[in-house]
Amino acid sequence: MTLKTELKDIFTKNLRTSGIYIAFVLIVVLFTIMTDGLLLSPINLTNIILQYSYVLILALGMIMVIVAGHIDLSVGSLVALTGAVSAVLVIKTGAPWWVGILAAVAVGALCGVWQGFWVAYVGIPAFIVTLAGMLLFRGLTYEVLNNVSLSPFPGEYQQVAGGFLNGLLGGYGFDMFTVLIGVVAVAGLVWSQYSTRRGRVKFGQDVESMAMFIAKNALSAIVILWFFWQISISRGMPIVLMILGVLVIAYHVLTTRTVFGRHIYAIGGNLSAARLSGVNVKKVNFWIFINMGMLAGVAGAVFSSRSNGAQPGAGNMFELDAIAACFIGGASTTGGVGRVTGAIVGGLVMAVLSNGMQLMGVGASAQQIVKGLVLLLAVAFDIYNKRRAGEAS
Repeated sequence: MTLKTELKDIFTKNLRTSGIYIAFVLIVVLFTIMTDGLLLSPINLTNIILQYSYVLILALGMIMVIVAGHIDLSVGSLVALTGAVSAVLVIKTGAPWWVGILAAVAVGALCGVWQGFWVAYVGIPAFIVTLAGMLLFRGLTYEVLNNVSLSPFPGEYQQVAGGFLNGLLGGYGFDMFTVLIGVVAVAGLVWSQYSTRRGRVKFGQDVESMAMFIAKNALSAIVILWFFWQISISRGMPIVLMILGVLVIAYHVLTTRTVFGRHIYAIGGNLSAARLSGVNVKKVNFWIFINMGMLAGVAGAVFSSRSNGAQPGAGNMFELDAIAACFIGGASTTGGVGRVTGAIVGGLVMAVLSNGMQLMGVGASAQQIVKGLVLLLAVAFDIYNKRRAGEAS
């Protein structure tokens, strides 16, 4: 296969998966030009991570929900509730900061058990259950906070979303630890790609040429190392970025290398076939919502740390940002299709759009219009791909 043919395949056969990466690059280039390079400045790159980390955390759970053929409208309210519980424990009762974080995750998991029970074992559609949850958890937030805001958190708690690891290994004008993390990230990516390619060759599947493989990974390595270098000359490694990185790796492995992950795709792809194949559909759906609740608890702790308090109206519209990130990242509206990496890139698209428009002074109303149009185009693109695949078959 020639290089020209391989490039054509990337832009045609693999358009669903590669299109979002191409779009992301174009959006970054566009806003870099329109902001005179401010978008990619070290300080602003750090701010993007700090400001939108909680949406990316929610997207990790939402992609599993959507792949299984469900939707979760309650995560925004759950972020508010878990943050409120954490604030009451840490600020009001004086509990250690880590107790507040564990409590947020535990409350999120319990709420996931509640919703998972109704979806998996009672059989109520997830749309209805989570719509009820959105109202229920928001009401509980007002009750927990007694209709008032709580602040501030102690310094240790604020470090979760606003702290940095800087100077651990030294460095002159840059943070060596951050650069080392970037090198480890590149090594992990290359090894993962190489292992996948070797597995496909072993089973006689088509793979890209070695030249294309090297070029693709070299480009990815340059981008990753550049990003971590920019972070290193800013304020060092954000703690929340390390948390997010661990979660992304864990959920990538969970969805691609485990039986549970394969069962999620089987349920979303063909529910009847999954049942006939022996998949315990109820159990899988139950744990999907427990997992979503736990991640909402993590996001609640991160967001309350970032905002240095808990408010009754916190988390408003977060569920829509998480859902939009998944669909923009290539998830299908009918389930069975979607990847963790796509959801993260979709979330970054939303983050860059918001941040870029803020830097340009675009009003909040216009930002919502643009985000809505981007989401609509992403879903339209998904439908177009399905129709084209159906015509080809």
